[in-house]
Amino acid sequence: MGRSGLQAAIAGYRALEGAPTMLRVGGLTPLSTADWPGMLAAVVFCQGCPWRCRYCHNPHLIPPRSENEIPWDDVLAFLRRRRGLLDGVVFSGGEPTLQPELADAMREVRALGFKVGLHTGGAYPRRLAELLPLVDWVGLDAKAPFADYARITGVAGSGDPALASLDAVLASGVEHEIRTTVHPALLADAEVVDLAQALSARSVKRHVIQAFRSQGCVDAALVQDARCERPMASLVENVARVFEPGH
Repeated sequence: MGRSGLQAAIAGYRALEGAPTMLRVGGLTPLSTADWPGMLAAVVFCQGCPWRCRYCHNPHLIPPRSENEIPWDDVLAFLRRRRGLLDGVVFSGGEPTLQPELADAMREVRALGFKVGLHTGGAYPRRLAELLPLVDWVGLDAKAPFADYARITGVAGSGDPALASLDAVLASGVEHEIRTTVHPALLADAEVVDLAQALSARSVKRHVIQAFRSQGCVDAALVQDARCERPMASLVENVARVFEPGH
């Protein structure tokens, strides 16, 4: 790069200083009581995800860009009107940690007086570790036994960053829950219990089993599989026993 090119690059970086956050937002839920246990929260759905989970019920959030993105300034304007009415804001996705702009967005939300929650699959453990000091609560996915993650995500080696993210969350001391979505065509009940035991061995205290949701899922084979409608009470009880004291 010549001198003129270097000067232009420096000028470009300086122009970005103090520039508004440009978080790519694919959706906004004004009020949720389910996305952060015990909290009244708005949910910001961040655009983009590196994984291709077959049971995904938000496939429109997978591409890095969308024609229907909500400007971040509009999200902030909404949140300003909700001060005193909401406890917090959950950044969900997609995969929120895909976007480098997430940290600045979290700071802006905290500056408005809201607590910050995060839903993540753990695809980017280094970025997650940097974000954890800004977060009050994390909902982290444990999609499968970590050696078999590609069965769910469609991406080879995806269990390695997921496991590193789990360790980062546990080491941080941030309040959290670990969540596993279950479809019998993808995970047998015995595998879910084995996963729970592995999580318990790493000192996880809260492991939540989530039933597959057909709404939004574009995988016809999963949607049409009658087993997805089966009762899950027995599986939930078996997982809960894993985390009982003295187990």
